[in-house]
Amino acid sequence: MITVGDADRFRLAVLASGRGSNLGAILDAVSSGDLDMEVALVASDQGDAPALERARGAGVAVQVLEVPSDRHAFGESLLRLLEAYRIDVVALAGFMRILPASFLAAFPGDVFNIHPSLLPAFPGLDAQAQALEYGVKVSGCTVHFVDEGVDTGPIILQAVVPVDPEDDVDCLSRRILRLEHRLYPQALGLYAERRLQRQGRRVRIRND
Repeated sequence: MITVGDADRFRLAVLASGRGSNLGAILDAVSSGDLDMEVALVASDQGDAPALERARGAGVAVQVLEVPSDRHAFGESLLRLLEAYRIDVVALAGFMRILPASFLAAFPGDVFNIHPSLLPAFPGLDAQAQALEYGVKVSGCTVHFVDEGVDTGPIILQAVVPVDPEDDVDCLSRRILRLEHRLYPQALGLYAERRLQRQGRRVRIRND
């Protein structure tokens, strides 16, 4: 992480692989003043990702990532890119690649992700389908810090939705996504206000 002064806004990079709906929620929160950050860069490993068009429409710099077969090399190239843009904090928004340990070591406690389940339940792909198959009565979404595992980092915020008997994957996913669009900017806002405090796996929210 590159240290910023207290009077400066954190510079945020969003990494996305798909449509960018959570990116849109973040951009809207910044535009409305609800999130005191600057979205300085949107990067994707997919050159045709709709998230890039969302970023361009908002006047945000975009980069298409070249992904070498060696994961360590990918982490090093991504780190150089973020350093060039003076990035302080990273948000994954549907980014479908696991970040290497060397990259995470450069951003300790400064990489966020959102997942469509109540972690630690149903990590990885197709979380909504996993939840329905298991027969849970509630589901939801989780904002967490990113570590070297798959959806295993310390939990910051969670939100819950009931699972209706008639739900299918699409219906449940839409309801969870509406929650994601509120929860992700909220978690980033707590970071921007310097109110998040990690104690091992526990994340405390300071009220001062």
